[in-house]
Amino acid sequence: MTRLFSVVLVVLTLFAAADVQAQPQTPSGRAVLTGVVTDAETGDPLQDVNVFIAESMTGTATDANGRYRIERVPLGAHRLYVSSIGYESAARNLNLREARVYNVDFALQVTVLEEEGVTVEAERDEKWQERYAKFQRLFIGETPNAKQTEIQNPEVLRFDGGVGSLEAYSVEPLVIINRALGYRVEYFLEEFVATPGRTRYNGEPLFSELEGSVDEREQWAEARRRAFYGSFHHLMLAMLANNIEQHGFKLYMRPSSGGNFGSDSGPLGGGSLISGGQRYPTTVDDIMKDGEVATERVLDFNGVAEVIYLGEKETEAYTTWLNEYASSDAIRRNAPKFQTSQFWLERGPATIDYKGDIVDPYGVTVSGFFAFERVADQVPKEYRPQ
Repeated sequence: MTRLFSVVLVVLTLFAAADVQAQPQTPSGRAVLTGVVTDAETGDPLQDVNVFIAESMTGTATDANGRYRIERVPLGAHRLYVSSIGYESAARNLNLREARVYNVDFALQVTVLEEEGVTVEAERDEKWQERYAKFQRLFIGETPNAKQTEIQNPEVLRFDGGVGSLEAYSVEPLVIINRALGYRVEYFLEEFVATPGRTRYNGEPLFSELEGSVDEREQWAEARRRAFYGSFHHLMLAMLANNIEQHGFKLYMRPSSGGNFGSDSGPLGGGSLISGGQRYPTTVDDIMKDGEVATERVLDFNGVAEVIYLGEKETEAYTTWLNEYASSDAIRRNAPKFQTSQFWLERGPATIDYKGDIVDPYGVTVSGFFAFERVADQVPKEYRPQ
């Protein structure tokens, strides 16, 4: 991500004094996840099944008896994801409130894919190449980090769609090397649909760190910090600490209105860019209430929350993207502004745990700059700036 340098020097100084890990109350202890993964029809245990916490660096594989065990899991909201080639993937949304062992079993259904066979690059036709280029742009992103991010196994992708639309699915997990942030990502893509003005994709990433030189690790540390600051996760942590201005955010409310713009990007997917109605300043206390327990808060509001991040201006690529799909002149940009995003609740109040994670990962929808940054700008959920 490109940053406004003169502003970053000021804002990052504030961040150094602010605690981005502040929370309503931090629970003590860790949880353990255990279970068995079996074939739903035969009941036989399944070996070497991927079991991991979505959007994290924490995962394992089942043993010969189909058993798995994940230790030292932070309490709070997690999405436990299970995937094996030849079976339908499964997931369970968990909210771990006690430091104990949780047993979560899975019975996977056999799936039948119409396998076209793997083709070498020379055999792929021009239409496939065009679709793949579009998929890369919409899925990986168009930020500077995207230029250093590569899908290692594009041959597992299959494409479909009519005029102006694109659908994609993967017969195996996508292996993505992000040399900008220093991550290897296994992305378990479940859905990708792009239509004019709207993109929706759904899937779960598992992160691991790349090996690199001392200089590379220093560059990655700085790039990860830049990717984190101004993100939706950063906003949630700042809201939990009730010091959003110290973190460079300004918060407003708008009445919801029409429009056909945005980008669905998994759990935090965008629908429409909100363009109508007068915005007015609001506070964290106005839209975030106490939860059922001391370690949780609840987002509860009507309309659309709009956030401006003063630590970074919108990029030229974002301005181009915005103007291409904008549904009205009020949305279009003549010059970059500070990053502006929107988020709203489509399923009613959404519970947020002390880590800034949403208990229902599909409970909040985003648009604007939050939706523009895609896979190439994502860091693991447990990441915090040093």
